[in-house]
Amino acid sequence: MGQPWSLVSPQPMEPLMSDHVYKIVELVGSSETSIEDAIQTAIRRASETLRNLRWFEVVQTRGHVEDGEVRHYQVVLKAGFTLEAGS
Repeated sequence: MGQPWSLVSPQPMEPLMSDHVYKIVELVGSSETSIEDAIQTAIRRASETLRNLRWFEVVQTRGHVEDGEVRHYQVVLKAGFTLEAGS
């Protein structure tokens, strides 16, 4: 399939994957509305405690079906953030 979804670099002059060291964490987001909303939920929440969050990759998508209707969406993401320089 195509490339994984990823966030655009927040600074236009900085390449998306420049010479940085990234830490990768796994996140799970959920929503009753959509897959996109589940992604946003996970990223928003992670952004509250992680600095320098730069990209994400959706690694798994699933949902809950009830009475023939999708009732809940869940996504598993790998998210990368830049490690800050040590002192």
